[in-house]
Amino acid sequence: MKKFAIGLTAVLFASASYAQTAVKFALDWRFEGPAAPFFVAIDKGYYKAEGLDVSIDPGQGSVEGINRVASGVYQMGFADINSLIKYRDNPANASIKGVQMVYDTPAFAIISVKSKGISKPKDLEGKVLGAPAPDGAYAQWPIFVQANKIDASKVKIENVGFPVREPMLAQGKVDAITGFWFSSYMNLKANGVKGDDIVVMLMRDYGLDLYGNLIIANPEFAKSNPKAVAGFVRATIKGIQETLRSPDTAIDSLMKRNAIAKRDVELERLKLALSKNYVSADVKKNGLGAVDMARLTRSIDQIGLTFKYTNKPKAADIFTSEFLPPAADRQVK
Repeated sequence: MKKFAIGLTAVLFASASYAQTAVKFALDWRFEGPAAPFFVAIDKGYYKAEGLDVSIDPGQGSVEGINRVASGVYQMGFADINSLIKYRDNPANASIKGVQMVYDTPAFAIISVKSKGISKPKDLEGKVLGAPAPDGAYAQWPIFVQANKIDASKVKIENVGFPVREPMLAQGKVDAITGFWFSSYMNLKANGVKGDDIVVMLMRDYGLDLYGNLIIANPEFAKSNPKAVAGFVRATIKGIQETLRSPDTAIDSLMKRNAIAKRDVELERLKLALSKNYVSADVKKNGLGAVDMARLTRSIDQIGLTFKYTNKPKAADIFTSEFLPPAADRQVK
């Protein structure tokens, strides 16, 4: 009997040791190069080591993830912080917060080709801008207009679908487009446009003091599973660090999950995102995942230039650093 009891205790201990918290994670977009760090964290066992069973689903835009996480169907997600700020303006909405900044520099951009003669914001006047209505970059257009003193009445906005956005620019049917720069850049190359002929105006370089995409958590899940959220953040940062160390290897984790992707295309897309969006001067100084709350406050104010707040959120309503590991563990390696 004693032997049986010892054996049962061992079985229960083993079961507890391997019990994992399930986390459904909603990406902002398809399984493309910039998403590689999340899959690296799975393949390297970083999430598993934190006691997490993580599954990742693709998305259809950087706004969608907010609603998915708010619903509780997804415990965590990858979304645009600026859309989150607007979402939190409504006190009836879920009190979702960001727990880890990923795109310290947002990927929002105006993209054109040299033949259109657009090299600065004012050159958009008299042109046709192709922009999908739900596009995260297009959502910043009013701020971009105000920051650069563009006469918006002189810019024709054409609502285009995501799949035809870059083809329309390549075919000359529009003069410029809004989009995440690394995706549009690679999609234009896939449509026969040479890299040297592509013009990219990152909105961050033209007066927008905004952050980009970050990891968000369902508030109920974060409250009841703080260790799981902290573990997810810690493992994701390790995935980013590993991707920065060896993007050529990291891309293999992405390719395993996207059979139709072209390795060279996704690798270049990943390297573009790492160089301009994942890593900035602030990230090199303060480490991965952090947010400068003063800068976030300024960005909330800037969004207020074109968005009428009814219950203006504070920076602390949008982001919390409580789940971040120590700065020493978040350095760019």
